[in-house]
Amino acid sequence: MRIGLGRKGLIILGLTSLLAAALVYVGVIALGLKRRRVDIWWGDYMRHLRDKADLPSNSQTRHIMFCFVDHYEPRWGKADYATEVARVDRWVDEYPRLCAGHRDADGQAPKHSFFFPSEEYRPTHIDKLVALCAAGYGEIEIHLHHDNDTEAGLRANLGEFIERLVNKHDALPIDAKTGHALWSFVHGNWALDNSRDDGRWCGVNNELQILRDMGCYADFTLPSAPSDTQTSTINSIYYATDDPDKPKSHDSGVRVRVGGQRGGDLMIIQGPLSLRWKMRGIIPIPAIENGDIRASNPPSPARIDSWINTGVHVKGRPEWIFIKIHTHGTQQQDMDSLLGPPVGKMFQYLEEKYNDGEKFQLHYVSAREMYNIIRAAEAGNEGNPNQFRDFSIPRPGYQGPSRTPVAAAAGE
Repeated sequence: MRIGLGRKGLIILGLTSLLAAALVYVGVIALGLKRRRVDIWWGDYMRHLRDKADLPSNSQTRHIMFCFVDHYEPRWGKADYATEVARVDRWVDEYPRLCAGHRDADGQAPKHSFFFPSEEYRPTHIDKLVALCAAGYGEIEIHLHHDNDTEAGLRANLGEFIERLVNKHDALPIDAKTGHALWSFVHGNWALDNSRDDGRWCGVNNELQILRDMGCYADFTLPSAPSDTQTSTINSIYYATDDPDKPKSHDSGVRVRVGGQRGGDLMIIQGPLSLRWKMRGIIPIPAIENGDIRASNPPSPARIDSWINTGVHVKGRPEWIFIKIHTHGTQQQDMDSLLGPPVGKMFQYLEEKYNDGEKFQLHYVSAREMYNIIRAAEAGNEGNPNQFRDFSIPRPGYQGPSRTPVAAAAGE
């Protein structure tokens, strides 16, 4: 004897099945996000989505500061010397050709910030990069990989590398008052201030203080998601104060704001971090947007738009938007993309959509120039940020003297 469910029963069965499928989908998505450590930054991400108080007006020109940070490691993959040389030579030869015809609102070519690892130092590599940068294509900064280190070991490592960069290559800015070198930083393996859960790839809990003492003015490591080194603070520019007895002191800090003052131990300049959705058939799947550029994740128009819309800025100056993206420029599988059409198309899209002179003006900046423009905003300056590229930190020696610094509106 067959018992029919009837129309009502079929509807209930269908709804129950849909609810069960939805719960499974939500559970799978939640588990995937947890595995990728989105739980670390979810709270601040939701706060940024809700916070509409500090947005530019539609009548304001939005200035886009675009900075390409490179964890530049010629020895990546334990390459032999010939491979190292070939990688550096390829950048020196091909990057100017990639940039040909690409200019921002100020007539500047795209600029690459080469964060070079201290442990991979070779004089010939630095000399070649200095020549490339002196031609206007970027600047050299400091990168470091270390593990189970000590304060003494870190100070010795950085001190030797800084001395080489200054005395042998004139590759870093010099503070006119103190005579000390000035530089920005990216930490290897993302583990700034001993921030990995397992304590690997650093070992120094007072790293922020050491960096400050040795001339570092800003850190450009973040975002590091999906690593556990990612901070709970995202999409922000802020001052972090070191707790020398604890790791990951930069997990939070005081936001840089118009009319504020320089503080803490180190400025943290973060790139954009968000979730974006990809389709697998008809099923939407979330992915992390962390500004990492690779052959497997090229800089599509949708990604570029998301970086702009994230709107990283100095509080009180939302019309100045700071976009810091990153890559590992000498990893073999990515070099064709980084020195070829994908990045060339990125520059073209930026110049076509975000440099009309009315709604948007595009400014290609180095890491140093980005920091200077941030400090200018903090001091209360406004208008065209191009005039503040040398506001606080002078140019490195190989670029010649800085332009006359613009007087700060407050407290510089």
